[in-house]
Amino acid sequence: MKLSLIVAVAVLALAHGSFAQDATDLQKIGQYFEELKNKMTQDVTEFLRSQDLTNQAQNIQTQLEPLATQVQEQLKTAAASVEEQIKPMAASVQAQIQPMVTEFQKQMETMFQQLTEQAKAIAN
Repeated sequence: MKLSLIVAVAVLALAHGSFAQDATDLQKIGQYFEELKNKMTQDVTEFLRSQDLTNQAQNIQTQLEPLATQVQEQLKTAAASVEEQIKPMAASVQAQIQPMVTEFQKQMETMFQQLTEQAKAIAN
């Protein structure tokens, strides 16, 4: 019985020591993450201070404005060129289609007139 009591006490002491070690490890891990967070915050703050983001954005905008104007002018020129090419084609297509449209309109008028005459004949 004494031996089992001694063994039980020894096991409890070892277990307690193990738990104490785990708690110490958890504290160390928590401290490590806290230090890591502080270091990252400090690094990001220093980076942002060293970078003048507003000035860089303004410089980029200043550099891009002439390019945007140039692209806009090129697009206007291209649009004018396309319009010049399309106008004759559109006129040609319209000239080809216009007789067909006129003929279709005449046929519809004739058909409507016939339907109207038939409706009158049925009504009488």
